[in-house]
Amino acid sequence: MLILSRKIGETIHVGDNVTIVINRISGNRVTVGIEAPNQVRILRGEVLDPEEAQEAEEPGCLSTHKMLSETLPISAVAR
Repeated sequence: MLILSRKIGETIHVGDNVTIVINRISGNRVTVGIEAPNQVRILRGEVLDPEEAQEAEEPGCLSTHKMLSETLPISAVAR
């Protein structure tokens, strides 16, 4: 797992067409904005059902929503 430190306003790029922006940090909560094409499904980790979670963890599959939910308490996800 890649772990990055970011400050407010800094970005993380995933692949060629997904950008994650750190919008706000308040205590132990981080608000992020996610820019991605409409066909990219973005879910918070806690709303992913067990069957989908298994599919997302297959080799070669980048599970961004899972990694974010495990490393950052996310209070809001914007698209």
